Amino acid sequence: MVTTGFIPPPHRRGLGGGEETLMGNGIQQLARNLRNVPTDAERLLWQPLRKRQMLGYKFRRQQVFEHYIVDFVCIEAKLIIELDGGQHAEQQQADAQRTEYLERFGYQVMRFWNHQVFMELEAVKEAIAQYLLKQNLV
Repeated sequence: MVTTGFIPPPHRRGLGGGEETLMGNGIQQLARNLRNVPTDAERLLWQPLRKRQMLGYKFRRQQVFEHYIVDFVCIEAKLIIELDGGQHAEQQQADAQRTEYLERFGYQVMRFWNHQVFMELEAVKEAIAQYLLKQNLV
């Protein structure tokens, strides 16, 4: 099942809290570090998204967006994809604020649980493809 509407802060890999509010070079370096050490779910989903394999759309991973880092973004289609682990069930208020902020720029946010990527990768890819097809940008 795909849930859209909000994205979580990038709390994982022992980074602690607050990294989504870093500014300047600090957040750029954090994004580079996250790209170098992806989660298993990120690595798995990145394979069909990279090199314009998803309907010709270009995706970026661990992209700085203002003062946040998003897991995947397609600027052309105004789509942000976030993968959530179990810890995100407890961050709903922060997630909602973050999503509201990103949606002000016209982005749609799609969220998938990590287990969805592992167990239902084809369904996740289909949900993304359906969104992209509705954009009529292909």
